[in-house]
Amino acid sequence: MFKGIRESLSRTRQSVFGQIVNVLGMGEITEETWDDLEALLIQADMGVPTTMDLIEAMRRRVEQEGLYRADQLLRAMKEEMRAMLTSRQPFELEEPRQLTVVMVVGVNGSGKTTTIGKLAYYYKNRGRKVMVAAGDTFRAAAIDQLKIWSERADVPIVAGQPGGDPAATAYDGIRATRARGHDLLFIDTAGRLHTKFNLMKELEKVYSVCRKSVHAAPHEVLLVLDAPTGQNALIQATKFKESVKVTGVILTKLDSTAKGGIVFAIYRELGLPVRFIGTGEGIQDLAPFDPDAFVEGLFESE
Repeated sequence: MFKGIRESLSRTRQSVFGQIVNVLGMGEITEETWDDLEALLIQADMGVPTTMDLIEAMRRRVEQEGLYRADQLLRAMKEEMRAMLTSRQPFELEEPRQLTVVMVVGVNGSGKTTTIGKLAYYYKNRGRKVMVAAGDTFRAAAIDQLKIWSERADVPIVAGQPGGDPAATAYDGIRATRARGHDLLFIDTAGRLHTKFNLMKELEKVYSVCRKSVHAAPHEVLLVLDAPTGQNALIQATKFKESVKVTGVILTKLDSTAKGGIVFAIYRELGLPVRFIGTGEGIQDLAPFDPDAFVEGLFESE
C-alpha cells in the first residue's frame, strides 16, 4: 500500500519530535528550554551547524516578537524549519525538452537501483516515455536487479555486459532512447564507495558522455542517500559533489529511522534540495518532497 510523507515520518515523530512537542507544550521559555531543544535536534540528526542556525533564528524571533510561552515557540520553529527547506533551484527533470537525461548516483545499499525503478514508474504514470540504462556494470546483480524493476515499471531497459564500460552503456542508452522516440532516460551508475578514486573517475566519464551526447545533459544528477546512515550520508554526498555536479537528493528508508532531521542538514550543509523521499518498499512508495507536508508530518499527533 502506498505510503506518504506523514506515514514515513512515524518513527521520527514518535521519538525525537514527540519529545520536542512536550518540551514546547507548556510554561515559559527558559534557558533549559533552549538546552533541551538543542540536544533533541542534534539527536534527530539535524547536525550541530544546522541546529545552531535554527536555535539562533528562533532566539531572534523571541526577541523581535516578544514571545515568552513555549507553545508560541513551536509555531515559530515550524515557520523557521519551512524557511530552511525552501529551494530556488529549478527541477530540470520537469522541464519540457526532446530528451531529458538523469544520472542517479549513490553508494551500495542506499536503495539507488530500486529508486530508479520507482522513478521510472512515477514518471511513466505521468505521461512520460521513460527508459532506463543499467550503467552499474561492476556488479552483475545490479544489472539483473534493474531489469526486474524495469519490468515492474513496464519501461524498456538498455543493459551491457557485467564488467563492461559504464560510459558506453550510458551512450547506448541515450542512442536507444532517441531512436525509440522516448523523452526521459534514467542512467544507473555503480554503487561505488566514495573512497575509491578509480571508480569515481568512471563516474566522471559517464557524466562527460552525457554532456557530449545531449545538450545541457545530464539535466539532473540525483544522489540517493540512505536516511538511517545520518551524518555519514553527508560525508558521502560531499565526495560525490566533488566528482559530478549533483543537483538534488533522494532520501530513502525514511520510514525506518527516527532521525528525519537529516533533511535539514542536507539543505543547510550541502546546499542541495531534496527532490523525493522513499516512503516504503513498494514501487509506488516514492513521494515528491513537500516542505510543508514534511514539517507538519514531524509534529502532527498520531
